[in-house]
Amino acid sequence: MSRISKRGEATRQFILDNVEKNPTSIVNLCCDKFDISRQAVNKHIQRLINQEAIVAKGATRNRRYYLHPIVEWKDAFPLDNSVSEDVIWRDHISPLLGELPDNVMDIWHFGVTEIFNNAIDHSKGTQAIVKLKKTTTTSDVVVIDNGEGIFKKIQRELALHDERHSVLELAKGKLTTDPKNHSGEGIFFSSRMFDNFMILSGNVSFSHKHGEVEDWISEYQQIISGTAVIMQISNNTSRTTKQIFDRFTSDDEYGFTKTVVPVKLTQYGDDKLVSRSQAKRLLARIDKFKTVIFDFDDVESIGQAFADEVFRVFANRNPGMELVPLNTNDSVKQMILRALSHDKT
Repeated sequence: MSRISKRGEATRQFILDNVEKNPTSIVNLCCDKFDISRQAVNKHIQRLINQEAIVAKGATRNRRYYLHPIVEWKDAFPLDNSVSEDVIWRDHISPLLGELPDNVMDIWHFGVTEIFNNAIDHSKGTQAIVKLKKTTTTSDVVVIDNGEGIFKKIQRELALHDERHSVLELAKGKLTTDPKNHSGEGIFFSSRMFDNFMILSGNVSFSHKHGEVEDWISEYQQIISGTAVIMQISNNTSRTTKQIFDRFTSDDEYGFTKTVVPVKLTQYGDDKLVSRSQAKRLLARIDKFKTVIFDFDDVESIGQAFADEVFRVFANRNPGMELVPLNTNDSVKQMILRALSHDKT
């Protein structure tokens, strides 16, 4: 196995996207598209064959390439001392994923073990169902436990008003209900590593899509008992675990020091962000970080008290922290500047 360059990722993705319609001419198409030699294309094709992404049939001159059939698997495991996350990974998930590149396997190793360990240690459930689906382009793993439900547990342990507050706290990172044994970083970093990451519990969902700053909260009419975690990633991504860790760690020390807080998660329905109590909900636990980026995407306006509490009162109490507003429209930007101006008068 090996790691993937950006150009290699694009080349192999082109092969996967076009091989079905061009089983005999895909090599020539790829040569023309990327201005590379047949030898280079054949190396990419061989890697995809090793990954079981495509299959080759026929002799050299009449060789044809096809997408590999889908791999699907499902099993149930007890959530007790008879099973551990490393065994689930080593004996079940890793062999089914096959010969994926090192960087992709590193992401899967981190995500699967973190999520299954959370189910063992925190869910209070008796069983977890694990599902895996691998296609030629992507792989998906789903872990479903029959426990209390992650949002309900966070709400109870932190004495929050409702389960939606739990999603906001989860989005910040460094959240754990067992600080002696867990850092609270696993879910946060997992959500940033995968192309798509979602947690469903009760009638609330938390989701993050790679390449987007913000997280998403949704509500469903159907109640989901326990917790379901869905992870998906491209089999040929060039992303690495190191890139994700580096993005949220400081330059001078290896620690989880940066976070992005989606401000819109503080809103419910048509609520306006106007009060100091709403601001304090947003600010809960962020003093654990050195740099906090407040993402105001989809926030149309904020009130004077809300802006003052965040950008003047809290900032003055925590002079060593860097508070960065992002994606602010003119209305929000004006209210933040107004709050900051009070310290200058």
